[in-house]
Amino acid sequence: MSDLQISSRALFDALQARLALRWLAAADAPPRVLEAEQTNARRPSLAGYLNIIHPNKVQVLGTEELNWLDALDARVRWELIQKIVQAKPLAVVISKGQTAPQDLLEAAEESGTPLWLSMRRGHELVNLLQYHLARELAPRITLHGVFMEMYSIGVLITGESGSGKSELALELVTRGHRLVADDAPEFTQIAPDVLDGSCPPLLQDLLEVRGLGILNVRHMFGDTSVKRNKYLRLIVHLTRPHLEPAASGIERITGDLGVRRVLDLDVPMITLPVMPGRNLAVLTEAAARQHILRTKGIDPAAAFMARHSALLKPSAQDCAQDPSVSDF
Repeated sequence: MSDLQISSRALFDALQARLALRWLAAADAPPRVLEAEQTNARRPSLAGYLNIIHPNKVQVLGTEELNWLDALDARVRWELIQKIVQAKPLAVVISKGQTAPQDLLEAAEESGTPLWLSMRRGHELVNLLQYHLARELAPRITLHGVFMEMYSIGVLITGESGSGKSELALELVTRGHRLVADDAPEFTQIAPDVLDGSCPPLLQDLLEVRGLGILNVRHMFGDTSVKRNKYLRLIVHLTRPHLEPAASGIERITGDLGVRRVLDLDVPMITLPVMPGRNLAVLTEAAARQHILRTKGIDPAAAFMARHSALLKPSAQDCAQDPSVSDF
């Protein structure tokens, strides 16, 4: 069984207050479970208005759907209600506090299909249910490192054990940046181009620093020193110089830039050598600022190389026009 799953009871408990939900039928039946693998089909969506041909995982019945059922012949209506419950949805939800049809109540009770009533409108139900289910069942991964918010972007600091990640994070917190998670941040792909990083409940607000032990950052520096979650935009990788080859000429200009594949996204990564006397906090801040500039189309390295090319171009033209200069 997949670790990424959600039950009908968990969904009800999570959204009961926000959607004003009330359980009408099959409250005592074994909870239905929706796994991430079941969401890979193209046509069925996680939540939507009543669909018999391609049943949604959560079927929403609004005014139009109930009126359509009422207009059907008794035999056809019974067959359609059977199709609804036979599809084994995670739940069926009636919107706007409307009265649930008696035959639907009976069919739901007999089949163990959770039937809920909400005071919210149909489109609000669909939007909130779709968002919640998509987030709960989204692909996720745990990475080793310290996840920070710096200049409004999420920065993951990685490196081998003992490279100084936590010490760097502590100094960055003292400089006004915010801690999201230490040691094991969790990243969830909530959209095709968005990785949302958060902290496991066990490690919330905590930072482990060698020699000092476990620190509670919130208690030491205040509520503004921590952040609940942040989108991952940049990875700063710390490395010891003897573990890496010497930088090439182009890396001296552009920096040691690369990417790291996280789930289905390539995240920009910059590698910083750890050496005595280097202020890693300042360098990490500069890396974050540089990344922000690059996202805006400002690249100092590209501008420098363009200037260099422009400077060499007249000299090359003069050599081509001077008859005293010949090729050997």
